[in-house]
Amino acid sequence: MANKGPSYGMSREVQSKIEKKYDDELEERLVEWIIVQCGSDVGRPDRGRLGFQVWLKNGVILSKLVNSLHPEGSKPVKVPENPPTMVFKQMEQVAQFLKAAEDYGVIKTDMFQTVDLFEGKDMAAVQRTLMALGSLAVTKNDGHYRGDPNWFMKKAQEHKREFTDSQLQEGKHVIGLQMGSNRGASQAGMTGYGRPRQIIS
Repeated sequence: MANKGPSYGMSREVQSKIEKKYDDELEERLVEWIIVQCGSDVGRPDRGRLGFQVWLKNGVILSKLVNSLHPEGSKPVKVPENPPTMVFKQMEQVAQFLKAAEDYGVIKTDMFQTVDLFEGKDMAAVQRTLMALGSLAVTKNDGHYRGDPNWFMKKAQEHKREFTDSQLQEGKHVIGLQMGSNRGASQAGMTGYGRPRQIIS
């Protein structure tokens, strides 16, 4: 993998817009959640975008996080004893987290790419993925989420309704209000439009 130098001009402008999306307050909340969810042995990152990136970069903490949302016997990601030091192993670990997060229910549009985290290209996307994961965990409410439920918004859930056949039949005779009303409608007092047709013989 080639080292990427500083960016200039248009690419610098784009990169600075991406960096502005990063939320420092959200970082604090996510760090607190990860520590509560995984245990204090994960440590605490230095404040700021770079510290957050370095903390999560090798994929081990992310893997522990997604594993902590599953029951004891079915952990989706194998976490190595010693954190990987080789670049491709670290990227592989991050990719395993992303696969497990997707299987857990995080939608594709909320997922970051491995390089977003590994090269620090878009740490806001990393925050978005972790927020989506936290929201899902709170929504599922299966006893594996630890921490304050108010840290994340619950996702909207399907509310299925069952109707009896008689209720469905009644519904066919109701005129929806979007169609207007037919109450009091009559043709009394109506006259034809325009002049009557003149028949000249």
